[in-house]
Amino acid sequence: MGHFTGKTALITGASGNLGEETARRMAADGASLVLLGRNSAALEALSEMLPGSHMVAALDLLDRDAVAAAVAQAESRFAAVDCLIALAGGFDMGKRVDEAPLQAWQRMQELNLGTFLSALAAVTPGMKQRGTGKIIAVGASAALKGGAGMGPYVAAKSAVMRATESASAELKQNNINVNAVLPSVLDTPENRKAMPKADPEKWVRLDKLAAVIVFLASPDSDAIHGALIPVTGKS
Repeated sequence: MGHFTGKTALITGASGNLGEETARRMAADGASLVLLGRNSAALEALSEMLPGSHMVAALDLLDRDAVAAAVAQAESRFAAVDCLIALAGGFDMGKRVDEAPLQAWQRMQELNLGTFLSALAAVTPGMKQRGTGKIIAVGASAALKGGAGMGPYVAAKSAVMRATESASAELKQNNINVNAVLPSVLDTPENRKAMPKADPEKWVRLDKLAAVIVFLASPDSDAIHGALIPVTGKS
């Protein structure tokens, strides 16, 4: 039996590079998955290639009613959502702080913090009722301090990190673990194309980051609450 046999994990941003790698690892270890994102065809294709029984929901993660409905459907089908792996987000190497329009700041907050909070709000009632649960968010090592050209992004990821810590302080008495990973640059085809002169050997491999996420979803992390775990490779 796998580590997650009988458990259900909800993954947002499931059709992205990290989402696919994490989904493969969780499914191979016995989990049933609830795959959320915008691209229905990509989600269905991922579901079909994974072992086990899974559910797909293509939706806008900022639509809290739609996310809540998907969670209710998942709880009806699988009895519980035991784990939330909130991978949805966005990056923009934007303008200077004094030049970036308010919409740029708001968009980064929506893609990173807003999508996380929608999913967290949907899964926590069931987790509190059952007295157990795992929630994993994605911050950023770059958001530990400000950086030129990254104001809206690092502000949004910093908000995710503070929300993670605050949710942990509120939910740990319910035996719900809330933690986050803080990756640096991920080794993806898109990043290799965008930064052809960089050394990808210093970046974070998707399988290595996914392994940390799977650990945080597992019973082995039961004693970890409110951690912000840097996963930075050799950078």
